[in-house]
Amino acid sequence: MVAWVFAGGGESEMKALIPFLSKHFSGCTFERKTPYRKKPGPKPGKPKTRPSLGRTGKSLVEQIKFELVIALKSGFSNLILVMDDLDCNDQKMREKLFLDAIKTIPGTKDMVKQVGFAAPEIESWLIADWDNTFANDIDFRSRHENMRWWLSKKKVPFDHPESFSKLAPERNTCEEKLSELIMEASQRYEGEGRFSKGTHTPRMLMNVNPDIVCGKCPHFRDFYLQLVGFCKQKPHV
Repeated sequence: MVAWVFAGGGESEMKALIPFLSKHFSGCTFERKTPYRKKPGPKPGKPKTRPSLGRTGKSLVEQIKFELVIALKSGFSNLILVMDDLDCNDQKMREKLFLDAIKTIPGTKDMVKQVGFAAPEIESWLIADWDNTFANDIDFRSRHENMRWWLSKKKVPFDHPESFSKLAPERNTCEEKLSELIMEASQRYEGEGRFSKGTHTPRMLMNVNPDIVCGKCPHFRDFYLQLVGFCKQKPHV
């Protein structure tokens, strides 16, 4: 089963998401269509404004529509999988935004479509499985207890991290960024440098136990169980 992955975000999603999916959903072959990194220098025949990193929400919608048209011209997929940070937005409205956009693209009518969310962002999965991520990582194992204590004081809910923060309507994102708080916590205690989304998130994501995250993160559980069911199917001939 082939799955085209259209993910929002930047370096962490580019480096980590496909290896994570491939590790835990062996019945599917995942092909990343976004995030897309622009390569230096113009290329003849290539659009000069092809979208790149850092897309989410409506911005990601436009990127998906652009890249999906290109993908359909030269390939085939059993599943269109969209992954994005929820950023404290309403799940049903955000899901509808993506699905409605995909339906406007000719050739997608009979394709299976799934939308999954990291809520509020992908670092919530690391928080949920702290013992296998921060507590086990070479850069944080000596100070993870202090970091956890400080994050708890900042009201990071370790038993249900997806509920962290709330929407700031004027910015259409969370009032506080979970990843930024983790970064601040890492700077408060001596150790091997500060937390980096581009370096540490991909590395720690490969150590995450999905069963543990499912028990603490309902959005993750919905996405995970749906994809498990899909990847166990036999492809239609």
